[in-house]
Amino acid sequence: MSAALEKAVEQESATPTRIARGTVLAAAMLTIMAPAVIAPSLPAMREVFSDVAGADVLVRLVLTITSLAIGISAPFAGMIADRIGRKPLLTGSLVLYALAGVAGYFVDALSVLLVTRALLGVAVGGIMTAVSATITDWFDGPKRASFLGLQQAFASIGGVVFLPLAGLLAASNWKSPFWIYAASAVIVPFALLALRERPRGTASGPVVVDDGRARPAIFGPIAGLYLLAFLVTLAFYMAPTQLPFLLAQLGTGPAVVGAVIAATTLSSVGGALAFPSLRARWAPAVLTAASIALLGSGWILVGTASTVAQVVAGLLVGGFGVGLAVPNLNLRLSDLAPAALRGRILSGLVTGIFLGQFLSPLVVQPLIQLTGIGGAFGWSGLVLVVGAIVALPLLRKI
Repeated sequence: MSAALEKAVEQESATPTRIARGTVLAAAMLTIMAPAVIAPSLPAMREVFSDVAGADVLVRLVLTITSLAIGISAPFAGMIADRIGRKPLLTGSLVLYALAGVAGYFVDALSVLLVTRALLGVAVGGIMTAVSATITDWFDGPKRASFLGLQQAFASIGGVVFLPLAGLLAASNWKSPFWIYAASAVIVPFALLALRERPRGTASGPVVVDDGRARPAIFGPIAGLYLLAFLVTLAFYMAPTQLPFLLAQLGTGPAVVGAVIAATTLSSVGGALAFPSLRARWAPAVLTAASIALLGSGWILVGTASTVAQVVAGLLVGGFGVGLAVPNLNLRLSDLAPAALRGRILSGLVTGIFLGQFLSPLVVQPLIQLTGIGGAFGWSGLVLVVGAIVALPLLRKI
């Protein structure tokens, strides 16, 4: 069978139904917001576990260990996606997501809570990898760009919906937001019934379409994209890890914290929806630099804010930048990845994003000690803006 015919068969068999597309987008809603759902609970959690040695760091770790587990497990998820299939990975990860997420409500020991949060991270890594690989299997060209934009938009909508809800729940009981993770169980039947695998040429995996690119030549740009995703997320994740404490200084409660952090994801929806049209007009390097500069500008606004309204304004600007950045990086990797390695290469982006989330509070803490939380936002934003301008020539190479 010719390569062109193999590709035609693959595309025809992988044409998604509306239910299949809806299932994948619903799963995407559960991903980016997963670690941050408990962000409004952090101040209360710190009080509950105040007698535990190192409570300040460990409570923040309850949020970020999920990101570490995602980053570590994602490459294994990529291997499973390529060798076993996208559908088994997605359905199994959705089940684990519900079980590990809700388990946090029932545990009272901080150490056990950390274990459940790590298992949640394994589930998120599987979901994100399966969703991205499925989308890139389904579409090419402008359709791929458009649907990757939708993926990021729905991931952001998950934050818009679930983070304010988490804030409201945390206002009554800091454990209540853990029930939000049960939403995953609703998607499982649809994943089982509506999704189908690509045709397999052998027992070892899906049909391989050779696009003729020299693989060693793509590894440098791929590594650069991973690094960029790591750095952007390192800065962006200051929002859920540091804003609850910055807003507490302004006299706000958990419900307001959830709503304010949701502003970041709300504007991310706008950025993600604008991505396909901007991608058609701007070169990838220009779009990447612009998205980083927007994030930096937003963080400068947050760092200089004296009111909650000013903080929200900064989050809206920064969130729009991230809404552009993530689908742009995803599309670049999708275009570079050979079909046989697609799951593994896209899983590397998940690793870069969530290792950035995990390391964010650790890297930022020395800066906070020097300048305060507001100063940390301001200086980080300045570095992002200057870095985007200076790095533009380098970005053109990846």
